[in-house]
Amino acid sequence: MTPDPAWRPTRRRPGGTPVTVVVDGRPLPAAPGDTVAAVMMLAGASFRRDRDGGPRAPLCNLGACFECAATVDGRPLTRTCLTPVREGMTVETRERR
Repeated sequence: MTPDPAWRPTRRRPGGTPVTVVVDGRPLPAAPGDTVAAVMMLAGASFRRDRDGGPRAPLCNLGACFECAATVDGRPLTRTCLTPVREGMTVETRERR
């Protein structure tokens, strides 16, 4: 099945200097204006896990569900779907034990 190009998201917008964010120690390229959640989803990075260890992922992309919550630059429970990327940002999705 070929996706309809009319609804495909535009990953890269012209202009702006690409940035790098570090997610769980893994550097990921991003474009200015991208949200952290979008960068993580495009890179296949993991989000939280449920109590049985199953993967979770952003559900609403509006900041209401908190499924995308992660620790961003040391701030826990940051809604990554609402957080724009910036150079040098660090994201931690692993739960501390």
